[in-house]
Amino acid sequence: MAQAKRKAARKAGARAKSAAQQDAIALLKADHRQVEEWFEQFESTRSEGRKQSLAQKVCQALKVHTQIEEEIFYPAFLEATEDKDTHHEAEVEHDGAKKLIAEIESAGPQDDYYDARMKVLSEMIKHHVKEEEQRDGMFAEARKSGMDLKALGEQLAARKAELMSDSDSAGRPQRRGATGWAHPAA
Repeated sequence: MAQAKRKAARKAGARAKSAAQQDAIALLKADHRQVEEWFEQFESTRSEGRKQSLAQKVCQALKVHTQIEEEIFYPAFLEATEDKDTHHEAEVEHDGAKKLIAEIESAGPQDDYYDARMKVLSEMIKHHVKEEEQRDGMFAEARKSGMDLKALGEQLAARKAELMSDSDSAGRPQRRGATGWAHPAA
């Protein structure tokens, strides 16, 4: 068990290192692909233990992903493009996903609605990803705007690594207050 955790930590460190060399959009797309893979694995397994493990991975990854987008990428996007409609829609989609994540985390595979919640979360995320990645979506607009995507990618990777390393025993990312102290994410 401890060996598996060390291996996972090394793998995450290697991903974080390579992510730091990606531009913001490549990093965010890599997150999208990882979560899509876990959703597919969730849908194909019958094991309650495996479902719970995959659901935890999905929820943790989405919490960190939404947090780095909201703290770093979305404000930079809004400043560069002044596209309030796209920005606000993305924020509202995040809020909906966060509510469903909280429901999933408070339940378990034995809950009658567990699979349904994961299915709906998967569909919500697919919709959100499509809107970000489509030809005229947020990412395309960001590229056209002249945003410094390389610098943003470095900031996103650093914040992601920080949130992942600051996760408490329940796997929740920590938010840093004005004092620099970590506070559990809501």
